Amino acid sequence: MSWIDIGAIDDIPLRGARNIRTKLGCVAVFRTEAEEVFAATDRCPHKGGPLSEGIVHGQSVTCPLHNWVFDLNSGQASGEDARIDTFPVRVEAGRILIDGAELMARGAA
Repeated sequence: MSWIDIGAIDDIPLRGARNIRTKLGCVAVFRTEAEEVFAATDRCPHKGGPLSEGIVHGQSVTCPLHNWVFDLNSGQASGEDARIDTFPVRVEAGRILIDGAELMARGAA
C-alpha cells in the first residue's frame, strides 16, 4: 500500500464528509460519530447524487437525492442491486491517509 496524507481528521465534522479530487474522480471521505473514517466514490450510481452531501449515520451514508443507503464498509446499497467503490483509509496522529496504490489500480481498470 502507498499511503497518501489527505488532511486532518478534525477538518471533517462528526457525521460529515469532504471530497478529494483524484484522477479517478471525486472520492468522499466520511467521518462517523464514533470517529471512524471511510472513503468511497462520491457519486451515487442511481442518479449521480453527491454522497459527500448525504447523511452519515452509523457506518452508512444516505444519498441526498433519493435516499439510497450505502454501507461504508462494503459500498453495498441497502435493498438495491448497486454498490459504490470503497477505498482503504486509516488515521495516524490525527491525519487521514488513503491508499494511493488502490486509487491508481481502480483508475486503470
